[in-house]
Amino acid sequence: MSEPPRFDRGHTDDLMSFLAASPSPYHAVANAAERLEKAGFRQVAETDAWDATSGGKYVLRGGAIVAWYVPEGAAPHTPFRIVGAHTDSPNLRVKPLPDTGGHGWRQVAVEIYGGPLLNSWLDRDLGLAGRLTLRDGSTRLVNVDRPLLRVPQLAIHLDRSVSAEGLKLDKQRHLQPVWGLGEVRDGDLIAFLEETAGLAAGEVAGWDLMVHSIEAPAYLGRDKELVAGPRMDNLLSVHAGTAALAAVAGSGAGLPCIPVLAAFDHEENGSQSDTGADGPLLGSVLERSVFARGGSYEDRARAFAGTVCLSSDTGHAVHPNYAERHDPTHHPRVNGGPILKVNVNNRYATDGSGRAVWAAACEKAEVPFQSFVSNNSMPCGTTIGPITAARHGIKTVDIGVAILSMHSVRELCGADDPWLLANSLVAFLEG
Repeated sequence: MSEPPRFDRGHTDDLMSFLAASPSPYHAVANAAERLEKAGFRQVAETDAWDATSGGKYVLRGGAIVAWYVPEGAAPHTPFRIVGAHTDSPNLRVKPLPDTGGHGWRQVAVEIYGGPLLNSWLDRDLGLAGRLTLRDGSTRLVNVDRPLLRVPQLAIHLDRSVSAEGLKLDKQRHLQPVWGLGEVRDGDLIAFLEETAGLAAGEVAGWDLMVHSIEAPAYLGRDKELVAGPRMDNLLSVHAGTAALAAVAGSGAGLPCIPVLAAFDHEENGSQSDTGADGPLLGSVLERSVFARGGSYEDRARAFAGTVCLSSDTGHAVHPNYAERHDPTHHPRVNGGPILKVNVNNRYATDGSGRAVWAAACEKAEVPFQSFVSNNSMPCGTTIGPITAARHGIKTVDIGVAILSMHSVRELCGADDPWLLANSLVAFLEG
């Protein structure tokens, strides 16, 4: 490269730390905010009046964060450059009445969130994390990052057909984790978490809790070319977007646009929430930024018309054991650079003009990129991309990093792809 890349393998090291420290969307946005604070960003409350000052700002709402950097002298109609991502991952989430069990076992009642690979949750040491809401309305993050729970698989001696016919799991009966022995007592789990968080008994009035694998992310392979870890879908993109925004803000003089990170919750179940991409959060923040700088509705319309969003989410690398499941002419490979996602039925938002924007960013960053389309015989997944384009009238391009084992407790990516993605996002955000 003509200049050293802004990010290198050290970015992947930091990604692994970010994944380990972010077992829930609430932890992920708290960790992203902490990184942005170190880069000079400051939090603004949605209930306060916003001022016209330049610099980095961010809004937190539940498991979502929207952050933006206003260059000195930015006009009200200055367009935005947005990196969009999501903070949630498929998992097991605690029910309102969590204490259950029988036959001498104490268990935790869980509900299936999103579309996880259910078998990947079996026979693993699991922790518990999320958000506790207190009686005064405040919230407290909690993370029990030690072996606390386990979903035990049935022994083969009691299911001789499993090897020939495959594992069949009933979502209600077979995925309730055990966490102790003895009589089931209502209130035990929340009392345990109150004690863990240093709270008084009875102080917790509500909770948003989820199960996670406590196994740390790790480099894998003879030459450590791969990374195995949890929640790469889609904290890999959240981390890259955070790092890119902080880097651009650090050299923000002369930017022709306003760089933005928008990381939403609830993508895995449709994005329809006040913190999801189909909610009003992004539009509200962008509009208020325009109006805070003295802009009119006309300025807002001009800014949105010139705005581009990269919807960054993980995609599928070609699987060596199932190559026939992929399109025969599109085989994204790990460590081959980020992928451009295309679907003519608009499951992805990319079109030809969007491809040109992405290609220009990658060329500027000297980062190779690959193209992904689904096999015509396979249904195509989707992202926040089409939702963002339709809701806000913003040109949107779907991109990401190719991985294996998507929606597993433990996913697999190339060790170079995270930093290649981050470098391409910097070039994009710089306009």
